[in-house]
Amino acid sequence: MIYEDYYIFTPGPVKMSDEILEIGAKQTPYFRNSKFSEVIFNCEKGLLEIVNAPKGSRVIFLTASGTAGMEAAIINLLNRDDKALVVNGGGFGQRFVDICATHSIPHRDFRVEDTDLTNIEELAPKANFTSLVVNGHETSIGQLYNLNAMGEYVRKHNLFFIVDAISMLITDPIDMSAQNIDVIIASSQKGLALPPGLTMVILSPEAIDRVRDIDNLYFNFKDYLKNGERGQTPYTPAVTIILQLEARLAQIKRRGGVKESIKRAKEIAEYFRASIKDLPLKFYTSYMPNAMTTLTPTDGKRAIDIVNSLEKEYKIMVCPNGGDLRDVIFRVSHMGEMTKSYVDVLIDAMFNFYKIARR
Repeated sequence: MIYEDYYIFTPGPVKMSDEILEIGAKQTPYFRNSKFSEVIFNCEKGLLEIVNAPKGSRVIFLTASGTAGMEAAIINLLNRDDKALVVNGGGFGQRFVDICATHSIPHRDFRVEDTDLTNIEELAPKANFTSLVVNGHETSIGQLYNLNAMGEYVRKHNLFFIVDAISMLITDPIDMSAQNIDVIIASSQKGLALPPGLTMVILSPEAIDRVRDIDNLYFNFKDYLKNGERGQTPYTPAVTIILQLEARLAQIKRRGGVKESIKRAKEIAEYFRASIKDLPLKFYTSYMPNAMTTLTPTDGKRAIDIVNSLEKEYKIMVCPNGGDLRDVIFRVSHMGEMTKSYVDVLIDAMFNFYKIARR
């Protein structure tokens, strides 16, 4: 099988546990029955607990990629009377900008660089915005934003708050209630460590009240909310991934809960970063998440050459960047079923690549 014996350190898909893989190998069952409805209800309950969602919150289950969740949230929850402040710190921030532009949602392209937005009150443009839209972790560069500060900002200015948490859920703290978040977008193939193909949009009661009538069939939230009352989706869901999600949520709880998962991700990230300090690499940003480390060569090597060498010579997958950053940075994920011994394989390969003895 393609890449079956490779080590994977990409920020989605990520390394999955054997327990989750075994579920994926089984026959997909029929789903229009009460047993599968119970699975949906269990998944909804588990997700709401993980993000500390306000009472009355709901989950939309979309058989689609994370970008579909981003677009669906915008078209169902914002309209032409809104004025969205869209944080744009990289490729995925730009994607939110493009979605707003595509659907004629009035917005401000809030370009930021080298900041976690702790001082968003000072940096944000002054205007009468109705909503704030952000990728909590800008995965294209490994930039984590301060959701506590942003939560205070939206509370002070009475803004509707949409957060893409696709590459920070399970590895970095997020709390809907404490951070005044109205919408969280999550996806299966990153911190949840499942196959790609399932996206979840978590709606607070305020967000549910905001859901509007739209000229769209597949991404109509009203239809999903109605079907969700009976534990179903309006169209065929990613049945096997939802079964894996149920098992994964139970696994997280069995292992000590989301706080313990975040703690383990932090330990892995810190171990990796400390272990490579003797290599000619520097961190691209000062505001990295537990989920990922973004590195820039300091010896003149091209980042893409390091990525290609690790794949070709060591059967290790790390993540390249595209565009202007192709030669500047590469990314190493700490999401999924990571252990120090697994990470050691990558660390040793990096030292071998540079022909430096590891201490």
